Amino acid sequence: MTAELPSITASEFVATLAQAGQNSDRPSAKVVVNALLQAEKTAKQQRISYNFDSLVGTWRLCFATGTRKVRQRGGIILGKGFYWPRFTPTYISFSQITPTTGEISNQVKLGSALLKLTGPVKYLGKKNLLAFDFTHIQIGLFGRVVYNKPLGKNKSQTIDFDNQPIAKLPFFAFFLVTDNLIAARGRGGGLALWVKEQ
Repeated sequence: MTAELPSITASEFVATLAQAGQNSDRPSAKVVVNALLQAEKTAKQQRISYNFDSLVGTWRLCFATGTRKVRQRGGIILGKGFYWPRFTPTYISFSQITPTTGEISNQVKLGSALLKLTGPVKYLGKKNLLAFDFTHIQIGLFGRVVYNKPLGKNKSQTIDFDNQPIAKLPFFAFFLVTDNLIAARGRGGGLALWVKEQ
C-alpha cells in the first residue's frame, strides 16, 4: 500500500503564494521564499511536469529573489526576496507556435516609458525548462514606439537559437503552474513568482 501524496493545488504553500499575489494583506518575504522552496521541493519529489500551453498568456511579476555568490562555500545563496514594486509593472508573456516552441515577451513600464524584449523559446516538458533568447528590443514613450530593432550583431539569431544547447541559454525551471500563478527558478538561481494578468 502506498501513501497518498497531498494534492499540490490544495496545499498550504499554494495558498500562501496566491495570497502573495494579492494587493493587500500579503505574507512576509521570508514566508513567500519558504513557500516557493516548498513548492519546488514538492514538484521534484512528485515529478510534476507541465505542458507548455499552461504557460501561455501574460503574467505580472509579483515577487523575486536575487542570489549572491559565496566564496567560502563555492556556491550561490538565495537572497531574501522582495515584492516587485507596483510603480514599475513588469510582465512576461508566452505564446505557443508548436507544442514545444514559441515566443517570449518581457516588458517593464516606468511611468510613460516602456522597454520590451522579445525572442524565441523552446520548452522541455519533462524538466519543465523553458529556454529563451531575447533577439528584439522595443522602446516606447507616451504610447508610441520610438525604437524597434533586432538585438545583437546579426538578424539570424533565431536560427542560431534553434541550434544552441539548453545549457548555453538563459532559462526558467518552472515548479508551480496554476490558472492564476506561475513560479520558477532562473538559470542564475533566483526564484520568481508571477500572477496571471486579467
